[in-house]
Amino acid sequence: MGLQTTAPALLVLADGTALRGYRYGAKGTTVGEVVFNTGMTGYQEVLTDPSYCGQIVLFTYPELGNTGVNAEDVESERVQVQGLIVRHGCTQPSSWRAQASLVDYLEQWRVVGISGVDTRLLTRRLREQGAMNGAISTEILDPQELLEVVAQAPSMEGLNLVPRVSTSRVYEWCTPTAPMWEFAPVSPPPEPLLVVAVDFGIKHNILRRLASYGCRVVVVPATTPATEILAYDPDGIFLSNGPGDPAAVREGIATTQALLKTGRPLFGICLGHQILGLAMGSQTFKLKFGHHGLNHPAGLGNQVAISSQNHGFALDKDTLAPELQITDWNLNDQTVAGVRHQELPIFSVQYHPEASPGPHDADYFFAQFVEQMQQYRQRRRG
Repeated sequence: MGLQTTAPALLVLADGTALRGYRYGAKGTTVGEVVFNTGMTGYQEVLTDPSYCGQIVLFTYPELGNTGVNAEDVESERVQVQGLIVRHGCTQPSSWRAQASLVDYLEQWRVVGISGVDTRLLTRRLREQGAMNGAISTEILDPQELLEVVAQAPSMEGLNLVPRVSTSRVYEWCTPTAPMWEFAPVSPPPEPLLVVAVDFGIKHNILRRLASYGCRVVVVPATTPATEILAYDPDGIFLSNGPGDPAAVREGIATTQALLKTGRPLFGICLGHQILGLAMGSQTFKLKFGHHGLNHPAGLGNQVAISSQNHGFALDKDTLAPELQITDWNLNDQTVAGVRHQELPIFSVQYHPEASPGPHDADYFFAQFVEQMQQYRQRRRG
């Protein structure tokens, strides 16, 4: 059971906004880009999503921690967020799946959090002013002093955070697929397809979904050159999600440029979507406050999917390569949410079709990837 604390904590944003609250998690001081997430559930998946590396997450939903945490709902091997901001943090969870409280979990991973603050005010400030750096501290309780700490933090623009989250070794994904209560069963192909996944900060549920469609998945570090990826003779290549500024991931962009020349099926999600666009000559830009939540509409024409999104950058539609066709828009702000190559078996989406957490509307993208790989294998075998 988590210990209810009345220990003071201070939150300061780069614009000078200062709010006092209570410690919720570890003692200390943390600095990062403050973003808000509109999800009403799935906080453990959010906290362990590598795409949040370097960020302090503000949850707009007022209650957090009610269902505790468990060993199954993680999206990586550790908590990835830089810090946590909540209106009210529960310390006594009530769920048959709970193995620990959220506050104890944060303390275990030395993540500094703050509760008891006006999250509506903060969300409005971030929407008006844009995502900005901030700090939470249980040690520095003078706003001006903590503001000086914030001023020294680097901007997210130009920041390559992939080395902090990518695997350092090659491995094959061998854990069980997603539980049946999460997704409908899928009929795998008679012969496993081999996918090489380039890890820019990959989520576990992406690997689960690929495995559930009958794929063998070999995960390689983000710095792996194209020659080593192709040495596995994969049926398809996957570019994963991840944190930071996509334009700063230069090795990944160069590798993708080389992979594009092979004609093999290629599928990108989130950061992988942006890297694919950059590899084809497009440009990216930083969104004002990003898209972080489980309820973002995306689509084209009369077909709309409710999607799970987590990104602070987007492809510039005016710089898209002529070979790329837009397949999805973010219907909140008309930014590019999906593209496909008009001739080659290459496509990507800005949002998360593996939906962990979130809706399952876009899971069909994995089926499309599998179909492309099967067709590629048949062409090769003549």
